[in-house]
Amino acid sequence: MTRIRGSWHRLRAITGRQWAFGGITAVVLLLALAGTLYGWEYTNSPAFCGTTCHTMPPEYNAWQRSPHARVSCVECHLGRDIITTTFTRKAGDIMHLIRYSSGQFKFPVHADSMLPARESCEKCHWPEKFSGDRAVTVKRYDSDEKNAQIATYLLLKTGGGTMREGRGLGIHWHIENQVYFVATDELKQNIPWVQVVDPNGKTTTYVDVENPLPADQVNRLEKRRMDCIDCHNRISHTFRSPTQAIDNALALKQIDETIPFIKKKSVEVLSASYSNFADANKAIERLEGFYQQNYAEYYKSRTAQIKSAIDFLKTTYQSLVFPTQDLSWTTHPDNIGHKDYPGCFRCHDGKHLTQDNKEAIRLECNICHTLPEVATASSPAPVISLIKTDEPESHKQTTWLAQHRTVFDSTCQACHDTNNAGGQDNTSFCSNSACHGTEWRFAGLNAVGLAKVFPPPVSRPGDPNVTPKTIPHPIGGNPDCQICHAQASKVRPYPADHIGRKNEVCLACHKPAIPAPSTTPTAGTTAAGAPPPVTHDTAGRTQCLGCHGTGAAGVPQVPQFHKDANLGNDKCLACHKSGVAAQPTTVPTSAPTTTAPATGGPKRIPASHAGRTGCVVCHAQGIAGAPKSPPNHAGRTDETCKACHQGP
Repeated sequence: MTRIRGSWHRLRAITGRQWAFGGITAVVLLLALAGTLYGWEYTNSPAFCGTTCHTMPPEYNAWQRSPHARVSCVECHLGRDIITTTFTRKAGDIMHLIRYSSGQFKFPVHADSMLPARESCEKCHWPEKFSGDRAVTVKRYDSDEKNAQIATYLLLKTGGGTMREGRGLGIHWHIENQVYFVATDELKQNIPWVQVVDPNGKTTTYVDVENPLPADQVNRLEKRRMDCIDCHNRISHTFRSPTQAIDNALALKQIDETIPFIKKKSVEVLSASYSNFADANKAIERLEGFYQQNYAEYYKSRTAQIKSAIDFLKTTYQSLVFPTQDLSWTTHPDNIGHKDYPGCFRCHDGKHLTQDNKEAIRLECNICHTLPEVATASSPAPVISLIKTDEPESHKQTTWLAQHRTVFDSTCQACHDTNNAGGQDNTSFCSNSACHGTEWRFAGLNAVGLAKVFPPPVSRPGDPNVTPKTIPHPIGGNPDCQICHAQASKVRPYPADHIGRKNEVCLACHKPAIPAPSTTPTAGTTAAGAPPPVTHDTAGRTQCLGCHGTGAAGVPQVPQFHKDANLGNDKCLACHKSGVAAQPTTVPTSAPTTTAPATGGPKRIPASHAGRTGCVVCHAQGIAGAPKSPPNHAGRTDETCKACHQGP
């Protein structure tokens, strides 16, 4: 009670001037605190970062189109942490202001001090969370007159999860496991050294055989553990290429896809270099004259659509190029994917091998996604199997993709359609335009260093989209193509780039224009373009040239190119098939008979003639009642008789 009375007396002693001063001080402190909090929040806002800072408008523009457009800048750049920590980090950014004001700031801007993904990305996304396969459809448009739509379908094997749960698979395997790498450039596009540490602590090191780093340089450079940002480096600031921007606009109907050649002309005009936006706009506006001149009727009926496309292109160009900052879609590489930039192929290029060259960082497409399937707008969507099929042991080798080009043969056809191999008409497994029909600039399969380990294949000359020549005759069984088509053959030798290819490779590319007959052909009939069939029983007859290569009258003779190619008796039945069923070979025991065997077959020699070798002496003139040889046998010798007439 006494204490309360003392406090009351002290308060009564305060003068009015003192009360006024104290009140003003409290208000000032409150306003200062509110201003500080407001300033802290405002300078942390995306609007401040993107519009007030003179270096950030391009990044702000890209951020607004990104998947993180509702995530503020500071959540990634400062992190979610206590205010004292984030304040310290933000204070360090004052150096950017000092460098910019002093003229030491260089364009284009590249981030050089990002927080580790484990302190930023993984606050929302965590590797232990397993993600299943995700269906993806990529729409693009051809550069033809009709701007044909082409869709690529695939399943992304995102994966992830922990090894403890039997997961740790797919694309996010890289985060669950310890993967270290050395990069020799600031943007981490050249990675010549990679090391993987398995759960047991065993290390496996892979080196770029084309550009190996000396051991002392490896020890000197930073070994960075791979995290989310090493792939998703542009997840919040993606600068689209002209092709990507136009494909997206056509897919969203922002540009009328019926405008002739609009894809081609748009990419051309957006890809050109201009000194300023005014020059760019003038070039884009000239598209209207192109359509007035070349598509007058279309222009009259669709003028509004063409002008709308031109306006859209003007706006789009200003989101692709920032001249005052030396920045465009070519400035910042995007590590997702492996077509426009090295991306995945920085490591998965086929030429990162272990020291003994027995293992490689795998390059196969189906590690991270299913084999892409391509379909046009007029064709049905392809069927993608969700079940993993068994692969041959050869396919499971880490170096398989480099090896399969050198061991390509007809065994591939057991599982794959190899028609038009290397083409891009999507008629077969080997003519998939998303794989074999695409030039992968950053894959290392053609590297000189790799060729020393895996000799390169013999490539087919000319345009791979030109279908290989068809075989102008039917084939069957196990044909020996080398008989007529070997390099030394005088018939139709294969070209020099086919040297070393075996028979089983021929049919992987070349298809017969005439199907093999399903039944034995009738004697005397021949399929158009096919080798003539044998018109008699061939059982036991091995000396075909005894009749067909001696000039005997009345007997079809082999053509000159057979003689030039030195095709012997052993080659005849590889092409010429018998049109007469084989007859029994039992030797008759009765008296000589002149009864003929099956129609079309030569008469048999009776048993009573055993040991006789002078056939022509009796049969040429019909001596002693012997059957006289027909006129077409003129000139035949004793040695040729048993080539057709069987018996003792």
